[in-house]
Amino acid sequence: MKRLQLSIVIPVYNEEEGLNALFSRLYPSIDKLGMSYEIVFVNDGSHDRSGAILTQQFHMRPDVTRVLLFNGNYGQHMAIIAGFEHTRGEWIITLDADLQNPPEEISKVVEKLAAGHDYVGTVRIHRQDTWFRRHASRMMNRLREHITHIQITDQGCMLRGYSRHIIDTINQCREINTFIPALAYTFAQKPVEINVDHEERFAGESKYSIYSLIRLNFDLITGFSLVPLQWLSGIGITLSIGSGILFLMLITRRFLLGAEVEGVFTLFALIFCMLGVILFGIGLLGEYIGRIHQQVRERPRYLVQGLLEEHDTHTA
Repeated sequence: MKRLQLSIVIPVYNEEEGLNALFSRLYPSIDKLGMSYEIVFVNDGSHDRSGAILTQQFHMRPDVTRVLLFNGNYGQHMAIIAGFEHTRGEWIITLDADLQNPPEEISKVVEKLAAGHDYVGTVRIHRQDTWFRRHASRMMNRLREHITHIQITDQGCMLRGYSRHIIDTINQCREINTFIPALAYTFAQKPVEINVDHEERFAGESKYSIYSLIRLNFDLITGFSLVPLQWLSGIGITLSIGSGILFLMLITRRFLLGAEVEGVFTLFALIFCMLGVILFGIGLLGEYIGRIHQQVRERPRYLVQGLLEEHDTHTA
């Protein structure tokens, strides 16, 4: 298989309205770099005409275009993992298909990879998202950094660059639930972050709902740290000590002041608080156990329905 200089991996899910605009900007931007390259599109079970449009584009530029067609929707990160497993480049860059990350910014990532960095993260400037999404993302970034100690300023920006050895290491991992930028960061020896422009979506709506974002952050936190379980143990110990002290206080008051009914509602409040903590703890344990359950079943992470590529008899 021929070794190329650059591979671009782009997951696609219901992006028919913006794909032609992406093509018109993406190919000229990479052609200007003067490098041997390939673009690997992964159609993640789109219900619209995205698969047909990608097929048309493959026939227009078969020399540099490859298309993976999933038989269903497996999620953005599984689509990227599949793309990684089919790349042939020394440097690999991921990019969203919605044009929020301008293809023209790829050259900045390539520059840092050429300088010897094995992981190039990006930070969106002038971010074109809602106030709620910007601030929620900032809060989750801070929480994630305290829990996992992974230094990623902007975890939601998909425009990132990786060296070959990072991708080969990721391909050896068989995790069902993962967060690719964080996983790559743990393997990087010389990471760097750069600022990139950010634009509004060209068409359509974001595929990430609030629920999806919450699930993604659960994957990130539970997949890279045991700190939540340790915090839960600390809270349990604190509540146990506190409840013991409260019990001694109530016994003392009973002997000193006699039977009394004051404070009943305070006790109810404390009981409900502890029940809430217990239920949260059960849910958190369920998240970890659920991931173990998914992992030990060893089911295929995704199924490729078809692969469009130009046959190449050369080898690296």
